[in-house]
Amino acid sequence: MAVVAELSSSSYTKTTRFNSSQLSLSSNHLSYLRRRAFRPITRPRNATVSCSITSNEVQAPIAVPAEEPQRKNDCYGVFCQTYDLKAEEETKSWKKNINIAVSGAAGMISNHLLFKLASGEVFGPDQPIALKLLGSERSFQALEGVAMELEDSLYPLLREVSIGIDPYEVFQDAEWALLIGAKPRGPGMERAGLLDINGKIFAEQGKALNAVASQNVKVIVVGNPCNTNALICLKNAPNIPAKNFHALTRLDENRAKCQLALKAGVFYDKVSNMTIWGNHSITQVPDFLNARINGLPVKEVIKDHKWLEEDFTEIIQKRGGVLIKKWGRSSAASTAVSIADAIKSLVTPTPEGDWFSSGVSSCPLNVICYYSQVYTNGNPYGIAEDIVFSMPCRSKGDGDYELVKDVIFDDYLLKRITKTEAELLAEKRCVAHLIGEGVAFCDLPEDTMLPGEM
Repeated sequence: MAVVAELSSSSYTKTTRFNSSQLSLSSNHLSYLRRRAFRPITRPRNATVSCSITSNEVQAPIAVPAEEPQRKNDCYGVFCQTYDLKAEEETKSWKKNINIAVSGAAGMISNHLLFKLASGEVFGPDQPIALKLLGSERSFQALEGVAMELEDSLYPLLREVSIGIDPYEVFQDAEWALLIGAKPRGPGMERAGLLDINGKIFAEQGKALNAVASQNVKVIVVGNPCNTNALICLKNAPNIPAKNFHALTRLDENRAKCQLALKAGVFYDKVSNMTIWGNHSITQVPDFLNARINGLPVKEVIKDHKWLEEDFTEIIQKRGGVLIKKWGRSSAASTAVSIADAIKSLVTPTPEGDWFSSGVSSCPLNVICYYSQVYTNGNPYGIAEDIVFSMPCRSKGDGDYELVKDVIFDDYLLKRITKTEAELLAEKRCVAHLIGEGVAFCDLPEDTMLPGEM
């Protein structure tokens, strides 16, 4: 025998079946299940007042009881029914939950990333997490499907999953924000148009983070053009330190390590100190001058310097496009891996003498940045200030980082860094209206493609 119960909300109706063995539940428990079994994040409804008026008398307003306001951290399905977050937030063996917000959570990159996060691969085997998944109205059903898969995977470290379409609710108390969702570049779309369309998305998300997230939230921007989107986001979040924002260039670093290893005939774990300088576009600069293989400078191991200066750089700049041409789809899985790597580089101490790449603030003039035990209003490389530029970083494993000072430059490297810097400054002028710097003016040096764009 089965009893069908209809659970309704403002946006959908969900049917839940209870078998006969479940009918012994108390009426209070059944009421709880009906209220909480399946509820997305929605804004609380305000109380309403109605007046009853007849021809001869006016009655006092009658207050209509409102529904109980929903808490902004209401969670999905089984995560609400089986885990008392307040009572069990800390245990003797596990740490306090980390709140991780993910935009574009119904997309292919997230489909790979979320399960890495839930498994403990990224934050550690004793670190429980709460996932806050942001989608759109169009993708909401897919978002429910993602939450269902996470339920069915039985990850013991995954203690809460909440889903929604409003960043002001999904980003509530977020300690990490992984901003993956963005509009792809369509046929005939100018780069300036892409900057404007996606820039508006990241301006809104920056405002939401500023309003409701933890003030020390770490933000990794993946949606392209990620460097300038990260700049827009941080400019719209003045209460969050600018150095907490990152643009993802870790996939470019991973690709560069792979190519150097192939050329040198070694496994990629022998390659260290790899830097990607500048923009996540085909002007990016993979730095073989400071990279090392088995602890030796790359140029001492790979004698074919013409290959390094020409073929190597072009391979990395165009790797994403070649992959799409061969496979017919973008590099979602390796992007997810690189996001996980980027987070691990911030929550794990950097090995002695090594570093990693991340697109970070080159330091606005009105912000004092703290690097390597000294205070400065800039960066140690002479990079133009107030842009997000990929540079070499080290971390103590506390989520923070410092810029590496012991790097060398030659004319070849400086020339290419200047080119990618000019592109980012031009992109910044294109989005001036989104960062509080007046009227936008687009004078991009050329319509450069992002890695992997078609």
